[in-house]
Amino acid sequence: MKHPLESLMAAAGILLLALLSCLLLPAPSLGLTLARSLMETFHFTDLNQLYTVLFCLWFLLLGAIEYAVIRVVWRRWFSLTER
Repeated sequence: MKHPLESLMAAAGILLLALLSCLLLPAPSLGLTLARSLMETFHFTDLNQLYTVLFCLWFLLLGAIEYAVIRVVWRRWFSLTER
């Protein structure tokens, strides 16, 4: 029988891996001209807002990539079902 919190713990583990990746991998660094043009395009008031959104998107992107990779690895090599 499957434990009721198994899916929650799997999602939490994946998010923890994404957080560790965000801490270990360098976040994208924008040049001053690109940052200013993005601030004008998206109507941010300062660079803090821009980089907050940028880091959130970076975190979500890495989390999605890690989820896909871990899922493929799990299904391919650790699956208990016969093919």
